[in-house]
This record gives sequence, structure tokens and C-alpha cells, in this order.
Amino acid sequence: MTNGLASLRDPTVAAFLARARVAHLATADARGQPHVVPITFALVDGRLYSALDAKPKRVAGRQLKRVRNLLENPRAAVVVDYYAEDWSRLGYVLLSGRARLLDAGPEATAALAALRARYPQYAAHPAHLAAATLIVLEPERVVVWGQLGPP
Repeated sequence: MTNGLASLRDPTVAAFLARARVAHLATADARGQPHVVPITFALVDGRLYSALDAKPKRVAGRQLKRVRNLLENPRAAVVVDYYAEDWSRLGYVLLSGRARLLDAGPEATAALAALRARYPQYAAHPAHLAAATLIVLEPERVVVWGQLGPP
């Protein structure tokens, strides 16, 4: 296990995160009630971005439980993991820190471009990100565990 923000610059960790297609975002409300959802993501300059895109949801983006939680409690975590039946090949990267919402500006433009480049679905359906709010996780702690090499 390695620990620390420097691990995000480690080529093995960076490659593992680049291969991953999905992560899981954990938030908690003011009372500490946890909530975990799968997300798409992109890393830009050491920050993790996930869009509240236009894919169908039960409520509008700003009313989602993860957003309400972040407004009450900005602490969040994201885990990116790899599972294999051969348990000697398991691995994960856990990022935790403060999260914030971002709607516009140069930082948002760069993050949206990274998401479009990473996920062809966004490039094929530009409307999905047209008015997207972003969740930005500013990692304060990174935990790396297990085998992160190619599957």
C-alpha cells in the first residue's frame, strides 16, 4: 500500500486510473449518512472531475442526493478498483478530500474537454455535457493497494 498525493504521478497508478471506466463516489450528509454512486470521471492536474450530465435521472442535477450531501458536507471519497477471480490481481486507488461544485470557467472547460476525450459517448452526444455541473474532488489523501498492472 502506498499513500500520498505523489502516488497520482506514479506511472503505474496513472495508467490504472486511465484504464478504469467507472469509479464510485461516496458522500455523506450532515448526519454522516453515507451515499455511494457509480460515476464517470477524468483526472486533470491532480483533481478528479465528474459531470452531472444529461443522462436520465430521477431528479434534476442540483437535487441529486450526492449534490445535496456535498452542500451539507464537502468531504467525499472516490474509489477506482479492479476485481478479478484471481484475488492476487485485486487492486484499488482511493482518493479522499474536499469536493466542490463547478459550473463554468476555464477549469470547467478543461475538465469537460477531458471527459469528452475519455468517453466517446460524450463526444457522440454533446448535449449530455452542454450545461453540466461538475463535481470536483481535491484529493488530500490517496491510498493505493494491490496489483495495478494491466489485467
